[in-house]
Amino acid sequence: MTSHSQFPPKAPSGANRVVVVGAGLAGLFTALKLAPHPVTVVSGARLGEGASSLWAQAGIAAALAEGDSPEAHAADTIRAGAGLVDEKIAQLLASEARSRVEDLLSYGVPFDKDLEGHFSLGREAAHGRNRILHVKGDTAGRAIMHALLAAVRATPSITVIEGFAARDLLVRDGHVQGVEVAAVDGGPSARGFILPASAVVLATGGAGQLFAITTNPREARGEGIAIAARAGAVIADAEFVQFHPTAINIGRDPAPLATEALRGEGALLINARGKRFMRAVHADAELGPRDVVARAVYREVASGRGAFLDCRPLGPKLAEHFPTVFAACRAAGIDPLREPIPVAPAAHYHMGGILTDAQGRSTIDGLWACGEVASTGAHGANRLASNSLLEAVVFGARVARDIASSMPPTNPKAAGPHEVQAQASTGSGRSEGAEQRLRLAMTGEVGVVRDETSLRSALATIRALEREAGGDRRLANMLTTAKLIGAAAFQRKESRGAHFRSDYPTQDERLAKRSFLTLAKADDIAREAAERHEKPRQLHAASGRAALHA
Repeated sequence: MTSHSQFPPKAPSGANRVVVVGAGLAGLFTALKLAPHPVTVVSGARLGEGASSLWAQAGIAAALAEGDSPEAHAADTIRAGAGLVDEKIAQLLASEARSRVEDLLSYGVPFDKDLEGHFSLGREAAHGRNRILHVKGDTAGRAIMHALLAAVRATPSITVIEGFAARDLLVRDGHVQGVEVAAVDGGPSARGFILPASAVVLATGGAGQLFAITTNPREARGEGIAIAARAGAVIADAEFVQFHPTAINIGRDPAPLATEALRGEGALLINARGKRFMRAVHADAELGPRDVVARAVYREVASGRGAFLDCRPLGPKLAEHFPTVFAACRAAGIDPLREPIPVAPAAHYHMGGILTDAQGRSTIDGLWACGEVASTGAHGANRLASNSLLEAVVFGARVARDIASSMPPTNPKAAGPHEVQAQASTGSGRSEGAEQRLRLAMTGEVGVVRDETSLRSALATIRALEREAGGDRRLANMLTTAKLIGAAAFQRKESRGAHFRSDYPTQDERLAKRSFLTLAKADDIAREAAERHEKPRQLHAASGRAALHA
């Protein structure tokens, strides 16, 4: 493996035939599975940093225990998805889990085992069986990523370009032929260049940073969805953003996460009065579906009663089994052995994304997607806990197999990066302010609870910020993905899974189908919604001016 950070990076001859954008679990696994075919991996941060996979605490779901089965795992996945899961995809995901776990073991992932050498399998919300593989309790993501990073560094066919992010796709005659990337630390006016490719894989992760309260790293801005949508790709299920119910509420950005596995081990949700509130909300109490728990926590916080995760029932094993959570609490001055942990819902996982088929192919020739940026149909309206890492490796392997089976002959003329000049911007200060305005609008108006008025307001804010964006490509991409989420939420007039509309609080079985949007359609929805929101304000302003001159 070679790594480059200078501009423009020198790509080995033929190494950019396949370009993988993103160096989280999905991107690295895809690159490894493509070996010995040459692959260039574009990483926005230093390799091993900036990926949500690295922060994943819970683990990876797989039906490995005696008495469990892929069919039971798929059934739980379908049930959690609130009527929108593609059942064939769920079956495929669950049935290929064992093989992908074996792959991870071969890369050296040290999954927890008992004294007899059997996997120590945990249970999380909405799973009917114990089937979650952990590493030292809450360090699965870090352990898996470290193992893959070692494998990538030992693979000569993989070239890594660090410190660059995708800004656009190069599309000619309906086929993706490359990706434009630019230095992350170069500012809005940084020069970019095109990496030509016969196949581009987007594995850019999620969109949590579109919200003011999130567990996602700063790199998770939803840019992969934006560049795919602008190139003409169909975006599916964009309205379904999962809010993790127990982010540690200490004012940090991103917010530290108190893993769901804590509740699986006996931690309780209480309010400031010490009263458990989940027993009155769902039969499974603290282990109810994430969307149900997130809304209950949201209500307690919004009411002023506060919400807390009481880990005292776990006793001394808390520090040993959940070292990440324990360290985050102690760093914030909280002793979780003696006091409850303040929590709040935070944007955590995006079920929506680039529409793909079972091979990870998008609706544009030459473009594949896998991991959180993709929408395979596996999650429906509400992701089942610990299925995200599984989806990343299952579909990473499928994407690699599909690309490898149809690799065209190398075209020497296509090798090597080509420079382009990104548009100039008026400066980063306004962009930072605009990003904060966007994040606050998304959390307040497209968050855990939504309604028509809030969604109109959010879409109006997004359109106003688009007019102010200038040449800031990163901001433009964030606004595009936010608009797709807001437009899809505005269009779905029901509550289902992670999408809750207070003005349509129940499911409508006539709407039990996935949503599909193009950017052009999202533009139309946003324009209509924003105009109706802005018109009363304009009339009010006009009447005020008239009164002033009377």
